[in-house]
This record gives sequence, C-alpha cells and structure tokens, in this order.
Amino acid sequence: MKRFKITIFFFATLLLTVSCDTDFEEINQDPNNPTSLPAHLLLPQTIRTMQNNLNSTFIGGDMGACWSQQFAKVQYNDEARYIPRQGTIASFWSSVYASVISDADAMFKLAEAEGNNNLMAVALTVQAHAYGVLTDMYGDIPFSEANRSDEGIVSPKYDSQMEVYTGATDGTLNGGIIGMLSQADVLYGSGDIDATSDILYGGDVVKWQMFTNSLKFRSLMRISDKVSVGGALQGIVSKVFTSNADEAKLIYLSADPNANPLFESVVFGTRGEWKINSEMVDRMMANSDPRLPQYAQLNDGGIYRGKPSGIVNVPSATYNYTNVSALGLFYLRAEAPGYYVSNAELNFLMAEAAQKGYITGSASAYYNAGLQASFDANNVAEGGYIAANSLGSNALEQIATENWKALFAQGTESFTEQRRTGFPVLTPALENTLGQIPSRINYPNIESSINAASYNAAVANQGPDNLTTPLWWMN
Repeated sequence: MKRFKITIFFFATLLLTVSCDTDFEEINQDPNNPTSLPAHLLLPQTIRTMQNNLNSTFIGGDMGACWSQQFAKVQYNDEARYIPRQGTIASFWSSVYASVISDADAMFKLAEAEGNNNLMAVALTVQAHAYGVLTDMYGDIPFSEANRSDEGIVSPKYDSQMEVYTGATDGTLNGGIIGMLSQADVLYGSGDIDATSDILYGGDVVKWQMFTNSLKFRSLMRISDKVSVGGALQGIVSKVFTSNADEAKLIYLSADPNANPLFESVVFGTRGEWKINSEMVDRMMANSDPRLPQYAQLNDGGIYRGKPSGIVNVPSATYNYTNVSALGLFYLRAEAPGYYVSNAELNFLMAEAAQKGYITGSASAYYNAGLQASFDANNVAEGGYIAANSLGSNALEQIATENWKALFAQGTESFTEQRRTGFPVLTPALENTLGQIPSRINYPNIESSINAASYNAAVANQGPDNLTTPLWWMN
C-alpha cells in the first residue's frame, strides 16, 4: 500500500511539473517590468531632461546667459569670469548623451517596430536638437558612432562640426543633423503621438512637423557662412511656425521638482545671485524698450540697474544683492516656458536670411514679425517700439541684436547666436581669466582617458581643448 501511494505521488508530481512547463513563459511574466516598452513612454523624459539642462542656472545661466551678457552675478562669480565648473561640463555631456539622445534613439527603434512613423519623426527631431546643442557648445563630438555599443563601438570617434551638421566634409546636405530633420519631415503622416506622453504639443502632429522644419531652418542658418544653404532654406519657408502658438516650448508645472529650473534655483532655492546684466539694461533703456520691466525688477533705489560681467570681489558696496536689479518676476515664474525654438527667433533668422538673399520676402516684414512675437511672448504692448526701431542701413546688426534681446533667459541659444553673428558687440567680463569671451566649453576631463584616441583626433582637428578655440561656424 505504501509503495502504491509513493507511485501515485510520483505521477502526480510529474503531471504537475509537465503542466507548469507547458505555460512557463506565459505564467512567469512580471506585468510591472515588461520586456518591451511602448515607444511613447520615452518621450516625456527626453523633453524634460533637455529643457532642464538648457534652463539650469549652472548651464543656461552661468555658461550661457552670463557669457552672452544677459545675466550677471553678484556672488559666486567664477563662472561669469570664465572659470566654469568641470563637474557641470561633465554632467551636461553625459546627461544629453545618456538621457536624451540615447533614449530618443531607443524611442525611434521601438516606434519603427510599432510602425509609428510620426513618433519616429519626433525621435529624430529630439536627437537632432540635442546633437546641435552639443556641437554648438563643445565643437567636434561623437555623432556617427554614438549609441552603437551594441555593435561593439565603445570608443566612438568624434565627427567634425561640418560632419555633425551635414554628414559630409564637402558641404553637401545629405546627412548629419540636417539629414535627420529632412528624414523626419518626410516621415510625418501615419501613427499616433500619445497626447499624455507628449508634454510639448499634446500629440499635435502638425505642430511637431513645424518644429522639425523650424529647427532645420535654424540649423541651416547656423552654418550659412560656411555652406551654401539658400535652396534648402527656401524649400522649407512654408513649413515653419506661423505664430507663437506653434513654437516649441515646454510649459513647466507649478511646483518643485517639475517647475522651471530658474524658479527652482532663484526662488525655491533662494539663490538670488543671478541678476540682470548692465549690457542688457543699458541697451533696453537707450531705446525705451517696454520689455525691461519683464526682464528685471527695480533695485532698492527704485531704478533698473544692471551689473557688468565679472569682478572678483562681490558682493560689495558697488554691486550687491539689493542695489543690482533682480531678474524679472515674469521670468521667475514656476510655469515659465523652456524653449527649443521660439517664433521670435525663427522670424529674426528669416529676416537675416531675406536680407542676405537666401530666401525671398521682405527682411523688414520678418524683422517686425520677430519683434511682435517677442512682445507678445512677454505680454507687453509694443507701444510704437517697432516703428521707432525700423530696419535701417545696419540691418544685420539690428536683426542680431534684437534676436539677442528676444532670447533673454534662453542662455545657451543666446550665447550661440552672439558667437555666430558677432552682435551685439560685447566686451569681455571684468577681471576675467581669458582675455576674451569663451568660444566653447571644454570636453569632460574623463574623455581624454576613456576615449583618448578619439579625443586626441578631435583636438588635432579643431584645435586645443580650451575655452578660446573657435568653432567652425564662428565669424
């Protein structure tokens, strides 16, 4: 009897084992850790991470708005004197590569597997923007071999700035950032962009396509002194933003940690050392610019007073927390937007393109539209400013200077455009360490050790890895 019971137990156990093995893969799935991620779930973090970098007081503030002399500092002034923090430089590089470009690349591949062309186009646009910011700040960067560790490439080469933008060394516009944006433009048409994941446009495909082409217009203008771009620019004039409602901007939320980084540092973090620069105040007061009260607050004497860039010993009796105007409350809102490309900037670029003969149309009309877009974005009536500051004989300087003003608090972009155009003409920071305004930021220190061969080739190609080495597209 005992032997019979053992036999029955053996066969029951065997049956149970076979039954478990039959559906093993289906039963042993963790619903909280899916093996395949829906592509759209990667979108919100790439958008927010990029904007958090661009709007960070340590990146967009110190190495952007301070260097383009929109902001100044009344304490902790090393960065404004051209001594950037190497940790910030390294974290900027790694964050954009790992949390924006890599995730957007993964989003593209997942969207491709899903047959979602619209989301593939979005992923390409996000990547193109991120690569553009990196090459505009660092110079030569890993591009064609970036994100290819699955192919065994762990030490990617650095592509030249021309290759990053065009995919070639002869100026043809078949690849690089321009190629990615061209590919994105033709992909739009099928597939969904999940509205809850799309924190930029809420799933509006038409506006994403406008963003793609507006970013392409800006990218082409960036290299327009080095490469023939007229035909490419003219081909997308009808595909770009038509109003401020179209522009690419992230509206932040009302509370930390999802508020605008400027609010989080200056207001929530009580870091009031970032002030308005005297360069900005003086230029705005000289022509009674009605945007000034949005850009700055009155100081303790009841006037708008900026501080020049630089100076070692601050705060002091001359420049301190109370006698220098703080940044305007309009720009310290928790929900103040973070821009990818604004409608104002696009119109100023189109004005420049028309003035140079790259596109048809009236430079004055585009210039006026840029001014109006900026006033609208700042919730200010222009009050006759446009007529009083109409385009004159120094048109290119006017366009560039007004673009610089309109790019207030868009630090990396204002720094990049000032370097590209040379306007407004700026004097280096007082008591600075370089003798000139930086042309770039240096590579993260770790690159010279973990990717030494590629790093050394980049230095040999573009020049020493220091702040004063000019970028390819600079005048």
